[in-house]
Amino acid sequence: MAKKIGVLTSGGDAPGMNAAVRAVCRAGLQKGMQVLGIRRGYNGLLNGEVVDMNARSVSGIIQRGGTMLYTARCPEFMGAEGVKKGRDKCIELGLDGIVVIGGDGSFRGAADLSAQGIPCIGIPGTIDNDISCTEYTIGYDTAMNTAMEMIDKIRDTAQSHDRCSVVEVMGRGAGYIAINVGAAVGAEAVITPEREYDLNAIAKNMQETKKAGKTHFIIVVAEGVGKTEYITRTIQELTGIEARATILGHVQRGGSPTVRDRVIATEMGYHAVELLEQGIGNRIVGMKNNKIYDVDIQEALSMKKPFEDDLYDILTRTAF
Repeated sequence: MAKKIGVLTSGGDAPGMNAAVRAVCRAGLQKGMQVLGIRRGYNGLLNGEVVDMNARSVSGIIQRGGTMLYTARCPEFMGAEGVKKGRDKCIELGLDGIVVIGGDGSFRGAADLSAQGIPCIGIPGTIDNDISCTEYTIGYDTAMNTAMEMIDKIRDTAQSHDRCSVVEVMGRGAGYIAINVGAAVGAEAVITPEREYDLNAIAKNMQETKKAGKTHFIIVVAEGVGKTEYITRTIQELTGIEARATILGHVQRGGSPTVRDRVIATEMGYHAVELLEQGIGNRIVGMKNNKIYDVDIQEALSMKKPFEDDLYDILTRTAF
């Protein structure tokens, strides 16, 4: 039975992380636990950068983006000595377990720490929605809505100037944001790492549609494709239509989380504490068939997430 637990956020920040931290803190306190907030991820753990939390520590944070515990990369924790140092620090602090909110890299650290005898529970917090063991990750909905709103604004100027706007959205290794946002804004094309693309075919469709009266175009590109400027130049050369590139960047990480992100973060945070209460570690909390569940970390890291092929096909058939 865990009596003292820690909570940290690691990797890239995501809207809804604060809601998860709040849930972990409040759930732990409600169950009679002492809760420590570990600042700046594993780096903060190694340096003993912790703060004792109470109910007021997390008041008024559920609506805030970012993470009140801060986050940082920690190369030292990727090695065996760093993990052992983390274990020793947990023992020194009297921690019976840690809730780790982050992505795959954060979960590998949690698995290593669990193997050293410190029970860890992972909560998927990343805007990319690229964690294979879960249908949904905290921050995904907010990031998509932010990107959608930005592209809606970009369309206004694209329409005014008869332009093609090529918009890069985040998704370093995955096109989930791109395909969903592309469908939501009625993009003429979506380019992702998961599917091959043909700029000549896209250009041909644009030219044919222009003859039918279309005057402006939106192309959404996932960050992981990495050729946004080249794609923009090539489209302009092939079509003769003025094309402009816009990289939305980190604006997608910020902002107040949506209802969906707040609710799911709260559910996942509470479930994580329930596991630690039972002395269970080495698990990741996720969503399966729209229900909260948990899975072994190693099993989770070995999973492969399918791309949204059906949505991609629908989009391409309704784009022009």
